[in-house]
Order: sequence, then C-alpha cells, then structure tokens
Amino acid sequence: MHAASQALRPQQTETHGTAHPYSKIFFPECRFNGAVLVVTLKTWLAQPVFHLTNLLLQGVAVMSSPAVKPIPEGMHSLTPYLVCANAANAIAFYVKAFNAVEQFRLPAPDGRVMHACLKIGDSMLMLTDEWPEHQTFGPNSLKGTPVTIHHYVEDVDASFRQAVEAGATVTLPVTDMFWGDRYGQVKDPFGHSWSLATHKRDLSMEEIQAGMRDMQCGQP
Repeated sequence: MHAASQALRPQQTETHGTAHPYSKIFFPECRFNGAVLVVTLKTWLAQPVFHLTNLLLQGVAVMSSPAVKPIPEGMHSLTPYLVCANAANAIAFYVKAFNAVEQFRLPAPDGRVMHACLKIGDSMLMLTDEWPEHQTFGPNSLKGTPVTIHHYVEDVDASFRQAVEAGATVTLPVTDMFWGDRYGQVKDPFGHSWSLATHKRDLSMEEIQAGMRDMQCGQP
C-alpha cells in the first residue's frame, strides 16, 4: 500500500441520534465554484485521504441513502491516480491540454491539493500534490516514470497539437502504427507520459504480427 494512503484517524466524537458515521467528513465547509464543488477541510484533516475516494465521489448523497453503489456513478474499473508537484497547476494544464473538466478538489489546510478528480472524455482522472512527508513524489522528483496514460481521441493530430501548445513535450511524433492506430506520445510538465491515439484500421492478429515483423525488418 502506498505510504501516502495511511488510514485517516480523525478525533473521535460522540454521535447523536442517527448521525451518519461519515458526517465529520462530509460536513466541512462547502461552496460551489461554478459547477465545481470546492471543499475546505477541517484543520485536523491533515493527511491525504486516498482511501475515501469512493465515498468522496458519492458526495453528500452518501449521507442520505444507505444504498451506496459499490462502483460510483461515472467510474470505470480502473482509474489513473497521479501525483503532481503543484497539483493546482496540473489541473489547469489538463484542462487546457486535454479538455479536462474538474469534478471536485479537496484543498489541504496548507493549500496543497489533497485530492482532486477530473473528467477527460468518458473517464475519470484523480490526482494529488506531492507529499514528501509521506514519501509521495511525482515523476519529476523521481526522475522518470514507468507508466504511460493512454488516451483515445477523435482526432489525434489535433489533440496532439493542443497538448503541445499547452506545454507538453513531444517524445514520439504522431505516426500511423502497425496495429491500426495513428499514435504519438508526449510528456506533460509534471513528468507524466501520455500516449494519444485515434483508431484507423481494424486488423486481425495475424496482420498486426506481420506489420510488427515488417517494422522490425525495416529498422537499422
């Protein structure tokens, strides 16, 4: 388990009547910034709250209904969770580069982003700030990343240009690939690797394997 996902241990308080056990989590100060719910956490919530992700995605609705969905509405089985030095800037970049739509963010008392959720296309992306005190670092601090986030788009050439104009660095120019995708890769300013693709041709496995052999034979 990631060091930064240590269990949150808020001070124990008495509950009265039928108060929900998560009431201390879901009744901090709340305000709406446009369509985005902005939550200011109590000062005693001083650690990243990764293990509350599913509950947070349910929002205050979890307070009013015992029938909580095991997989929150709009979520898929797998969701990238990125660590970014200066997550607020990362959110702004993903909005500009990938047309992300911010769903919510939880600022920590010191101003860092404890947890945020964006929507890109039909999928969610979660992120948090670096937390050196919990040994949680982004790829720039770690001098690289072994992970690439794959992003299918309608027009890879246009989306690739948009990402580069927003500040991404080209690591692989857009190319027609042997598996049937038009595909390229960029690195974002926070060290994360992204591949962008548009599917162009439906190929059999035999055709893909033949294309791979032809590509390898053509290499010096």
